[in-house]
Amino acid sequence: MYIQKIIRKNIENALNEVFRYKTKNIELQQTKKEFDGDITLVVFPLVKELKMNPKEIAEKVGDYLIETNSVVSFNIVSGFLNLSISDKYYLDFFNSIKYNSDYGYSNIVSEDAVMVEYSSPNTNKPLHLGHIRNNLLGYSMSEIYKASGKKVYKTQIINDRGIHICKSMIAWLDFSNGETPKSTNIKGDKFVGDYYIKFDKVYKKEVEELIKNGSSEEVAKQNSPILLRAKEMLIRWESGDKEVVELWKKMNSWVYEGFEETYKNLGVDFDSYYYESDTYLLGKEFILSGLESGVFYKKDDGSVWCDLSDEGLDEKIVLRADGTAVYMTQDIGTAVQRVKDYPDINSMVYTVGNEQDYHFKVLFLILKKLGFSWCENLFHLSYGMVDLPSGKMKSREGTVVDADDLMEEMIRTAKEISQKLGKLDGLSDDEKNKVYKTVGLGALKYYILKVDPKKRILFDPKESVDFQGNTASFIQYSYARIQSILMGINFDISKNKYNQKLEKKEKELIKQIDSFPSIIHSAASSNNPALVANYVYDLVKIFNSFYQSLPILKSAFDDKKSFRVELSKLVGITIKNALSLLGIDVVNRM
Repeated sequence: MYIQKIIRKNIENALNEVFRYKTKNIELQQTKKEFDGDITLVVFPLVKELKMNPKEIAEKVGDYLIETNSVVSFNIVSGFLNLSISDKYYLDFFNSIKYNSDYGYSNIVSEDAVMVEYSSPNTNKPLHLGHIRNNLLGYSMSEIYKASGKKVYKTQIINDRGIHICKSMIAWLDFSNGETPKSTNIKGDKFVGDYYIKFDKVYKKEVEELIKNGSSEEVAKQNSPILLRAKEMLIRWESGDKEVVELWKKMNSWVYEGFEETYKNLGVDFDSYYYESDTYLLGKEFILSGLESGVFYKKDDGSVWCDLSDEGLDEKIVLRADGTAVYMTQDIGTAVQRVKDYPDINSMVYTVGNEQDYHFKVLFLILKKLGFSWCENLFHLSYGMVDLPSGKMKSREGTVVDADDLMEEMIRTAKEISQKLGKLDGLSDDEKNKVYKTVGLGALKYYILKVDPKKRILFDPKESVDFQGNTASFIQYSYARIQSILMGINFDISKNKYNQKLEKKEKELIKQIDSFPSIIHSAASSNNPALVANYVYDLVKIFNSFYQSLPILKSAFDDKKSFRVELSKLVGITIKNALSLLGIDVVNRM
């Protein structure tokens, strides 16, 4: 923060000149609302070094800062020095950034890159509500990392092989009569997903029939005719059977077209794609070298394991007895391959639900044992599930909340509310539809991203589109209000620097704007976009209080009017930039 940097430097000078003590280990924080002040120095860490009581240290530092005109007053509360900063510092900061449309974003890009993996769907069904949280988290963190000054690569690994894919293929062969997404006018991923559901219905009927004929439930589940055919198809695929591979490619291409449409509507993108069909054989070479170095050991049946009991975990299989790879083998190989493909990668972030917490602990430990130094910078962005009031989702039964359907519902809800408010009269249909989409998807994204990723979410579509409270709609509406202020200007904004006394509400706004860059860095370091979401909500609350308390366009003084218009404009820029990090757009009218 600009102002904190200035004050930090002045405190360093105070400690040096008053106590002959040099340190950069100074702890500052925002002053608590119940006390007077803007910035608080935590004095306790200095007591041991200076061998003085905290009150005496605080008084001497406070007196020094008043003499240098950096603070106008101070008060001491139990070892905390609360400083009231001079208006000059706030105005210097404001005047230095008021024309910066990229305010908050770092203009220094690190040479080391971070790769962020997210989405990673299966090609046997469309994206659902859980994928939405995954995509929003991964995309938002990518944007936050970039804004903090990191180079970012966005990627995903597509689970395009396995028995679940074969199930959709078998069902299509049996029941489609040659239908395609084009002939039925059904989106590709939805089309293939319907056959996955169809397979499960047939499978359950066959299991019931086998049980009726005397089979145990366990035997029936393993010997359903349609399941046996799917298993046989997987063997044919793995052996490169031309007919099976061609069908697999055709059906996956339908799914990819559907995915891309969903990604475009959701507003997320990727720099690269990895496919499980390409990566499932990767990693075996590292298992073999790990056997030689003692990282792994082989059991009597020929399977290969890693003993992690010394690290508080258990034994983990990394290669089956028949020599085939498991997911862990594949993930080891994929991580190494990514570093080969992008040599500037310094760290990787895996956006995956919390049911995989253990898997990633094991993966990171094994990579460390294999001697890869970059494994120290691997992070699992773990998140909780998303539920709807209607209950838990089950993809095989077709009760999953489809991502496309949910987005359409959000846009429809935004349209209904906007039409009731009647504030879009005079706009064309295209302009109105853009507002509906921006408001509807903004509500969805914000509702999910304002919550700490680790927490489970109960998502309520109607509650999310509310023009009051901690919602995107409330924030977007405040942005639109600012644009209406700017459109109402019928005078020239002064190019002179404003140097008069600040009102309390004006200072609060500048103080909140000043903290935006540090919020971005905090969100990047803690891997938590909720910090940005709740920051911009607080900014909007402060602005609305300022708007209600002080006249802007009706101010009697031209210089005050110009200043407040410019301040409002800067608030608008900060709102837009903060929401952009969450993948949320703004509109000029709502």
